[in-house]
Amino acid sequence: MQGSANLNLMIKAARKAGRSLVKDFREVENLQVSSKGPGDFVSRADIAAEKIIRDDLMGARPTYGWVGEESDAVEGADPTRRWIVDPLDGTTNFLHGLPHWAVSIALEHKGEIVSAVVFDAAKDEMYWAEKGSGAWMNEQRLRVSGRNKMIECIFATGVPFGGRGSLPATLKDLGRLMPACAGVRRWGAASLDLAYVAAGRYDGYWERDLHSWDIAAGLLLVREAGGMVGPVREGYDILEKGAVIAANDQIFANFAKVLREE
Repeated sequence: MQGSANLNLMIKAARKAGRSLVKDFREVENLQVSSKGPGDFVSRADIAAEKIIRDDLMGARPTYGWVGEESDAVEGADPTRRWIVDPLDGTTNFLHGLPHWAVSIALEHKGEIVSAVVFDAAKDEMYWAEKGSGAWMNEQRLRVSGRNKMIECIFATGVPFGGRGSLPATLKDLGRLMPACAGVRRWGAASLDLAYVAAGRYDGYWERDLHSWDIAAGLLLVREAGGMVGPVREGYDILEKGAVIAANDQIFANFAKVLREE
């Protein structure tokens, strides 16, 4: 596995956190039948995984900034670089014993994602990319799908839960898109949805109301696999607004047109 020193550092940290989470995942499956329930346990697993990553990354690069889901942001002495980390994307899946969750790590340089890692530890699939060097899963080069007819495409999204305000817009999206495609999947981990687009497993993905750590690494994976990414609303910053469209280059324009209809 060839890569920069930063990428190798990211992969090492992701594997280390992934091993910790897999161990905890076995325990949380046992907690499903306990009276206490697994909620607090999963929170501890999440925080422990972020500490592993933060200690490794910030220990090796103490001048970089930091944005993570479970800890306070840090403005680094080097204002041009920062880590963007989700230690456990797909927490609800983890909580329910579903083996579909990931560690997501991105490195941003001057406002642009330049290195990315998404580690599906339960399946031992390490997705990684660097700007200009392609996207990979373990030792396999990734390429987005080549489908060019919407009716043959499978898309992924996240359906809002818990009273989130983006539910009406998402239901409208589904109403417009589902008659025009082969299906929509909702698997509950944005980083893996984007990794699957990069791998050609999904033809496209969209979602609103996300955080930067949910999607930062996945955006680079899609781009480096030959796909396209853009905001749900044209002109908006994807990481700032947390609303993204990603697809292969053949159907991106048609896919985005459907989703951007008012």
